[in-house]
Amino acid sequence: MYRARTLVQESGTLEESPARRHFCSICGSALWAWDPRWPELVHPFASAIDTDLPVAPQHTHLMVASKASWVELRQAEDDKVFDGYPDESIAEWHRRLGLEDQDA
Repeated sequence: MYRARTLVQESGTLEESPARRHFCSICGSALWAWDPRWPELVHPFASAIDTDLPVAPQHTHLMVASKASWVELRQAEDDKVFDGYPDESIAEWHRRLGLEDQDA
């Protein structure tokens, strides 16, 4: 389990994130993240999903202001793009697109 530390600009101190990233104890692969601020949610890393998933009808590109210059943004017509974090949560995105009750 790993908890990131971030620099608090106002105080200049490092603050440990409450979010916890979990990894395989054998190979070190990233498995899932959990945050006590949202205890009902578990976020699996895409690399840990070993079943087919439906094709998303729309994509959200986030943190594009921080992407490397050599990263090509492949934006479809209905995709949303954000310099930072999007204005909706993952759960809200699923609800908006009618995907929250679908089986993977």
